[in-house]
Amino acid sequence: MSKFPKLLTATALVTLAATPVLAEKLGLGRPALPEEVAAWDLDVSPDGTGLPDGSGDAIAGEPLFEENCAICHGSFAEGVDNWPKLAGGNGTLADDDPLKTVGSYWPYLSTVWDYVHRSMPFGAAQTLSADDTYAITAYILYSNDMIDDDFVLSKETFLDVEMENADGFIIDDRAETEYAIWRTEPCMENCKEDVKITMRATVLDVTPEEEGAEAATASEEPAVQTAAAEPAEAAPAAPEPAALDMALVEEGEKVFKKCKSCHQVGDKAKNRSGPILNGVVGHPAGSVEGFRYSKALIAAADGGLVWNAEELAAFLAKPKAYMKGTKMSFAGLRKEDDIAAVIEYLKSHPAE
Repeated sequence: MSKFPKLLTATALVTLAATPVLAEKLGLGRPALPEEVAAWDLDVSPDGTGLPDGSGDAIAGEPLFEENCAICHGSFAEGVDNWPKLAGGNGTLADDDPLKTVGSYWPYLSTVWDYVHRSMPFGAAQTLSADDTYAITAYILYSNDMIDDDFVLSKETFLDVEMENADGFIIDDRAETEYAIWRTEPCMENCKEDVKITMRATVLDVTPEEEGAEAATASEEPAVQTAAAEPAEAAPAAPEPAALDMALVEEGEKVFKKCKSCHQVGDKAKNRSGPILNGVVGHPAGSVEGFRYSKALIAAADGGLVWNAEELAAFLAKPKAYMKGTKMSFAGLRKEDDIAAVIEYLKSHPAE
């Protein structure tokens, strides 16, 4: 039996009213046919009850997610604009601004599968087959680094997936433990004779800014050098960059489409959920002006990390394993050829 109460929509209420007893009593409609009831009875319980036959993995799910979901949730489930992020957020639930995603917050995989199958994609609900839903759910899990890309999700393997926040919720036992305490007869004695409004929320600043916020913001601004710098000795000429492999650059441009939802390159590039990548190859990490990096990357930058080809290749292969705490939700490029191509493509976009 599901741990979650079923919510009745207006149509479901009409269907309920059409049951033999209520239909006769209320004079509404007719008894619902078994197949009509079955069409509404789509819920999946946390223990997997209600799951249909079918299967899918993240490899099959990637193009399906790109086609049906990425326009709102990003190519790597990182979210677009104000649409929900589905990946990332591990270790943030205790923060002032936690990121609640499938990977960081959701206690049951059943609610992921059920919601995708019942309500997605937006504007075309219930058009996905069971196999498509398994594959898309697997891709969301893969984007959260919870399964390997070839893990086949099905009703047989459903409970093999361990949700990160499965133990983060408790049973609501207030009916047994608390209701009796405050559901008593009202006192009705020694009441105030009149009630006066002493302040209004529009006048009282109920969410004042923290003291020192402006000073803290100002202190984060980069210092401006005012003193005249001493003339430095001429630095030795930098070696000529190696010639680009234009065929590899062309391949890299195709692979970079996986990155464009977060990163931009070129003359008009702007920071998005990820920094611009002009000149990133061979450049110190964490140095794009105006971008708010993760604490993990800032620490790596302070440690002298430079994005040479080797470091970039390791990062692109599995970002979360390379740098624990990175904000980058992309699970990684599986093919070494794709990694080499992307790096060559980034070389073709030097710093402005």
